[in-house]
Amino acid sequence: MTEYQKRFIEFMIDSDVLKFGDFTLKSGRKSPFFMNAGAYVTGSQLTGLGEFYAQAIHEAYGDDFDILFGPAYKGIPISVATAMAYHKLYGKEVRYSSNRKEIKDHGDVGIFLGTTIKPGDRVIMIEDVTTSGKSMEETVPIVKAVGDVDIKGLMVSLDRQERGKGSCSALKEVSELYGFKTGAIVSMSDVVDYLYNREYKGRVIIDDELKARIDSYYAEYGA
Repeated sequence: MTEYQKRFIEFMIDSDVLKFGDFTLKSGRKSPFFMNAGAYVTGSQLTGLGEFYAQAIHEAYGDDFDILFGPAYKGIPISVATAMAYHKLYGKEVRYSSNRKEIKDHGDVGIFLGTTIKPGDRVIMIEDVTTSGKSMEETVPIVKAVGDVDIKGLMVSLDRQERGKGSCSALKEVSELYGFKTGAIVSMSDVVDYLYNREYKGRVIIDDELKARIDSYYAEYGA
């Protein structure tokens, strides 16, 4: 695990984005942890988030892309923050884009918010977390409908490492279905390895009891 990945885990905890307890997911699964990227609400949080994404993307893809595409709605601020951070850290101008939920028919018309994607563009998709791959089912066709667009891959902040529709993880399913690379800043196993029985700011976040609950969850739903 790299130093920036360790710092990102602490960043999620400090921002109250990654929580532990009892949560019911959209899928109906009862989970002992939950990540809510909507809790990144301040300027410093969004600045930090963009920089972590930028580092992960640069490590995975280098400068081999033109556009960061963040599916509406949570992907919009993430793509904007990451485009700004990428220029700051690596000196490369990249554009951001997102899809509108409803096509605009006046003024800045069309389905795209931000830059308009054109044939020949190289695109990296950005999401907060991929649990079922449903978002990609909706947005990949929108991007591909433009024509000869090269989707280089998908980057999320946290790989939950649980089964998607089949026996493998949702991220792997997306990769196999669409033929592009997928990655995450950190995985849930990284989080557990880093926080288990480790004191952080005066408390142990993942103790033996919570570790046992997480292990039980993955025994049932793990990829």
